[in-house]
Amino acid sequence: MAAEPVSDGGAAAEKLISGREEFGDSSNLFSAILAMVLWLGAIHFNIALILLAVFFLPLSKSLLVFGFLFGFMVLPINEKSRFGRRLSRFICKHACNYFPITLHVEDMKAFDPNRAYVFGYEPHSVLPIGIVALADHTGFMPLPKVKVLASSTIAFLKARRGFVRVAMVKGKPLVPVFCFGQSNVYKWWKPGGKLFLKFARAIKFTPICFWGIFGSPLPFRHPMHVVVGRPIEVDKNREPTTEEVAKIHGLFVEALQDLFERHKARAGYPNLELRIV
Repeated sequence: MAAEPVSDGGAAAEKLISGREEFGDSSNLFSAILAMVLWLGAIHFNIALILLAVFFLPLSKSLLVFGFLFGFMVLPINEKSRFGRRLSRFICKHACNYFPITLHVEDMKAFDPNRAYVFGYEPHSVLPIGIVALADHTGFMPLPKVKVLASSTIAFLKARRGFVRVAMVKGKPLVPVFCFGQSNVYKWWKPGGKLFLKFARAIKFTPICFWGIFGSPLPFRHPMHVVVGRPIEVDKNREPTTEEVAKIHGLFVEALQDLFERHKARAGYPNLELRIV
């Protein structure tokens, strides 16, 4: 069962949930690996398919492959699909047990299941896998109206303020979230040099090569601890100025740093330092 909130009278209600304790009895290694392959293996499969189409297939078949992939990109998702919901639940449950992932919510009473929230999740790392602990189908936090935006241990936040603007335009509370152990589930490599840096800046994306167990897409089974801070209330502003965004951004960075310092020892990283760049 999920851990019950711990409170002291009218004080904040903490909530601590372990994916291993919650799903350990109903999950096994085979199911966990299958869930991870279905979820994360698709990335490597798509990359391999694109490389195959570009370098080995004739033009007509390459266009067919790209058309197939594009079709899946624009295909509308049926959120009420019974199969889709069961598949999502299967992946969420076994993913939380695989690493395992532990979720710590500082104040569960501060969240209203009828409100929408913008969660600022750090660090992004190779893939923000720990974000699965916040998914509706996992059931740890019963908040169906959540938008999670993920931006070494390094948080690249100084120039990334889009998630703050989203919260301001929508008038939704901004929630700091930090995942300890996120950076250890994959090994990765990227080319160096000025030419690569210019290319990455031009496409606004840094291509990297990453791998897990035995060089596969299967991530390393490294425990992750996802800590959720208290919501930062944001007034609705459809056209916020740069200065207004910077002010809220500063509040978020300060809250994230405080959240990190409060929980790093408890998560097993007492000497870890957070760099905001």
